[in-house]
Amino acid sequence: MEGFHFKTDIRVRYAEIDVQNVVFNSHYMTYLDIGISDYYRQGLKLDPRELSRQGIFDFVLAKCTLDFKQSAKLDDILHIWCRTVSIGRSSMTTEFVMTRAGETDPILLAEFVYVSINPSTKKSLPVPDVVRNRIEEFEQLA
Repeated sequence: MEGFHFKTDIRVRYAEIDVQNVVFNSHYMTYLDIGISDYYRQGLKLDPRELSRQGIFDFVLAKCTLDFKQSAKLDDILHIWCRTVSIGRSSMTTEFVMTRAGETDPILLAEFVYVSINPSTKKSLPVPDVVRNRIEEFEQLA
């Protein structure tokens, strides 16, 4: 997927499909949450839980947009492509594309805005340099 430096895979499980034999809509949010978690751990080589324990960084979802293109089905292997496209003072915009293994047409397009917070106070906090620099390096942001 052009422009994306990270992807993770998941398999659709039986408990995630509905009576129409497709993934129930709320499960897509879980898939994207898995995507962003893997992006930090595996792609960026940052451990958000450790950064939170140290009082350095945590983040919360402030806004999300989902654009459903087609349905995922039982046992589909889904590729979750993830990239940070911009970093503001305290917010980060992340794009996702979900595709079925072996296909390029998207199942889902998404844009999430995350806000950096102080782990103790839960109040907005500027994105720490350690996080900002790692994302900019990984994504080759100008």
